[in-house]
Amino acid sequence: MSATKTLRPGLLVSLKSSVEGNINYIPGERETRIDANGQEITEIETTRVIADPDEFKRAGEARSKARGMISAVCVKSDFGLLCTAADRPLLDDAIKSAHAIADAFNATAQITRVSIFAIVGQVASDDVEAVRAINSEVAGLLSKMEAGLRNLDVKAIREAANSAKQIGQMLSPDAAVRVQMAVDAARSSARKIVKAAETAAAEVDLRAIRKVTEARTAFLDLDHAKEVGVPRQEARALDLVPEAEVKIAKPKQRALEL
Repeated sequence: MSATKTLRPGLLVSLKSSVEGNINYIPGERETRIDANGQEITEIETTRVIADPDEFKRAGEARSKARGMISAVCVKSDFGLLCTAADRPLLDDAIKSAHAIADAFNATAQITRVSIFAIVGQVASDDVEAVRAINSEVAGLLSKMEAGLRNLDVKAIREAANSAKQIGQMLSPDAAVRVQMAVDAARSSARKIVKAAETAAAEVDLRAIRKVTEARTAFLDLDHAKEVGVPRQEARALDLVPEAEVKIAKPKQRALEL
């Protein structure tokens, strides 16, 4: 299907990070009561103890910096971090740098440890499930842009537009152009809304909405369409007598009159 051509070959990065040690949670008293609506409510007091606040703060900073190294060369999506195949060298360098940051902190820390794990998988351009997932996310972002335009919500427009532009890096050139045109139209409309708000004359930009809607339609999920089978033609059967039952009548011979 043509939908499978909307995705570029790329990488899916599963990133996990953690800060362990130096913190302890001590459960306190538990109180259960019934409120006026008959609901049971349980309140639990918990005490958090950080043995070395300075080291714990540095651990959080190291973790954030390490994650940022990898995220900077990827595109955020609902399914994880995505990276184009062409950027694989940059991704490998970023992962090495992230591990170096964690190792440098762990070498000097006394009771806190930072861990960084990254698993990289291949995403093929003809992977139907991956295409459907990305198409669904793009369509969702375009839908948010459209809603923002209708509601004159500049913040919603810009957030959706920024995310759509990022995910557009994973699309084929033709698909990326469609998204970029919608993003440009939405951003232009957002600027007009901000400017018009000063004079309380903001209006819904129907032209921008139309461009966004057209782009969203191109990413609708068509992969559930059923395969077209060979057409069956029903015709009335001919009533034929089986060959075994066919009797050939012998021609009657007229008697000679002598």
